[in-house]
Amino acid sequence: MPPGKTAKTAVQSVAGGGSGGIESLPDGVLEHILGFLPSPEAVRTCVLARRWRHLWKSATGLRVGCWDSAEPVSLEEPRSFVNHLLLLRGGAPLDTCYLKFYARPSSHDDESHVNLSFRHLVMCKVWVLGLSLFGHSSGEPWLELSNLPLISQHLVRLELEGVQVHDSLLNLSSCPALEHLELYGCELSSVKKILSESLKHLSIMNLVCSSDSCIRICTPNLVWLRLEYLNRTPLLERMPSLLKAIIRITMGCWDNCTNANYETCHCESCDSSDSMANGNKNGVLLKGLSEAKSLALMSEPVMFIFKRDLRWCPMFTKLKTLLLDDYWCPPDGFHALACILEHSPVLEKLTFQLGEQ
Repeated sequence: MPPGKTAKTAVQSVAGGGSGGIESLPDGVLEHILGFLPSPEAVRTCVLARRWRHLWKSATGLRVGCWDSAEPVSLEEPRSFVNHLLLLRGGAPLDTCYLKFYARPSSHDDESHVNLSFRHLVMCKVWVLGLSLFGHSSGEPWLELSNLPLISQHLVRLELEGVQVHDSLLNLSSCPALEHLELYGCELSSVKKILSESLKHLSIMNLVCSSDSCIRICTPNLVWLRLEYLNRTPLLERMPSLLKAIIRITMGCWDNCTNANYETCHCESCDSSDSMANGNKNGVLLKGLSEAKSLALMSEPVMFIFKRDLRWCPMFTKLKTLLLDDYWCPPDGFHALACILEHSPVLEKLTFQLGEQ
């Protein structure tokens, strides 16, 4: 502490006691600044000065989590904090809310409270909402989000990690402002379709999907797409506004051929698809990606999705930039590479990313 400065004057200085300090800022600006702090720290500012006593209740952002935990913890303590926080805030509107826990649900009570908090936050007209529950191990129960439609005129961005999601939640037709959706490490085995007219950015990684059928993605206004490390390849519908897509099909995917001659195989798996079962021989991925301007297409050699889709290869009439990996350059020939190049009449840049699988 500088010489001649008492503890009392130091606290007053932090709270903006001097002219021209932070105290000169209007309440709305201070509430916005508090929204960038972890919520427990924002609450503690109530002791700084009389003016700060209730400012945290109107902070434009909530950030609650236990990022520093070395081991998964019970949800009871963080859920209690969130419940009290939302109660004391009343119906104050929110711009941003992130709930991030290295924790495991220990009871149905945990699940109910998380679902109530999630729905309450949507009702607070939040723009950006993130729920992350990491630390899930194989064989453990998932935290299940209720199978109810999400309804919001304000939600712009939704991020979900480590939770079980059902079909109704991903029918996003009642969220007309939603533009950005991220799903990471979620359980979607009951989901048949992801539907949104407004969505522009979609990132799906490390999902657990059904082994019986693939998810249909219906997002006609999408401009950016990322699909990586999925255990089942989704079926893409037309995306006329798509600018860039990154697709990576890895060994964890069930869409693979176990025959030794998989590169030239014509077994039932390699020759059939869910789309063909409906009489639509347009493939699974490439038809939906055919209007993209930039593509990155990567796959392990034993995966048959690209090989099968190339039998009904569409024209990539807008494709300017293409990144490919080893899958497209097998030792026995370049049939797949030749096919996609023949169907890319305006291609300007071709990049090979070899030896990185």
